[in-house]
Amino acid sequence: PFLSPDAGVNSGMMIAHYTQAAMAMEAQRLALPAATQSLPTSAMQEDHVSNGWAAARALRRSVAALRRVLAVELVCAAAAIDLRSLPPAAGTGAAVKVLRQRVAGPGPDRWLSPDLRAAEQLLADGSVLTAVEAAIGELEVLR
Repeated sequence: PFLSPDAGVNSGMMIAHYTQAAMAMEAQRLALPAATQSLPTSAMQEDHVSNGWAAARALRRSVAALRRVLAVELVCAAAAIDLRSLPPAAGTGAAVKVLRQRVAGPGPDRWLSPDLRAAEQLLADGSVLTAVEAAIGELEVLR
């Protein structure tokens, strides 16, 4: 339960799950099309609809939220692999190995923010992708 080696005493990744749910909800809120909003101006004669900037800001925030969701997934998946002592596939093992250089494995409860920020940074700077591709080859990008 909650990816804790000592469930009942420690809460494990429960708070990380709350964080992830909040980020997913933020991304849902940001998915509202900017075109649904406009503001009449000039004595109701014009409709000011310069939503491109707002849409770009929402997209940037959505991408950041997605990266945070993926960081939680990475930390939790690595903890699950460690707790189950399962041998991961090559790409997964490479991702866990690069994560473990900055984030400790399961143990007593600790403040998770530094771990999640470190995982987010490893995703943002391409370290995880580079490690995975070194292990299994270049990933296909769908366009």
